[in-house]
Amino acid sequence: MATTRPSPGQTTGLVTGARAARSTIALKMLMAVSGAIFIAFVLVHMYGNLKAFAGEEAYNTYAEHLRSIGEPELPHEGMLWAIRVVLIVALVVHVSCAATLWRRKNHARTTKYVMKKNGSSTFSSRWMRWGGLTLLLFLVWHLLQFTVPKINVTGGSTDNPYELLVESFQVWWLTLIYLAAMVALGMHLRHGVWSAAQTMGLTNNARARRNANALGVLLAVIIAGGFSLVPIFTLFGVID
Repeated sequence: MATTRPSPGQTTGLVTGARAARSTIALKMLMAVSGAIFIAFVLVHMYGNLKAFAGEEAYNTYAEHLRSIGEPELPHEGMLWAIRVVLIVALVVHVSCAATLWRRKNHARTTKYVMKKNGSSTFSSRWMRWGGLTLLLFLVWHLLQFTVPKINVTGGSTDNPYELLVESFQVWWLTLIYLAAMVALGMHLRHGVWSAAQTMGLTNNARARRNANALGVLLAVIIAGGFSLVPIFTLFGVID
């Protein structure tokens, strides 16, 4: 029985398609790994923020401890800067992969749908791109406010971490900006955890999909909710 061999053009197309598929999977894996790094960081960062409930001394002691980790083997703030470098690399990887995948998706569909149906997609998944951009802009402002050069919009102290935090969140519009960013963070985590689990092949059955979804919701509530406690309680005078 005669067999039909693919033409050279078909073979090239198949090889190119396979390479593109492998490349897409690699990009999604990089996003998952870099996202996991950020989840670990924000959990530790949230724990540090909650020190504000213990008062000025506890919060400032924690802030100073971050700068002295690894001494005397490492210089002052050596470990802190190493962590910052890892986070910057993870951020560049995460954003670059997301932008590349978004461009590929747009190029793959040259014509728009006549009727757009979201089907079973969640609001978190549909808002993922804009939520990521919102978080990126917020991150820039957050670093300017609390890291370098430390901007206190009230004109107060910037050398005392606790005072800078309290005075910032006593400004209602700053607190609203922060809380809006936490909403974006929660939605990003919710869908990001699900996407990472899917990329790693952890959603192959109904139970696994439920577990991945539950983990995404749990992390979103814990992290976004935990970060929101300090600004809310500061605004209403519980933390002062």
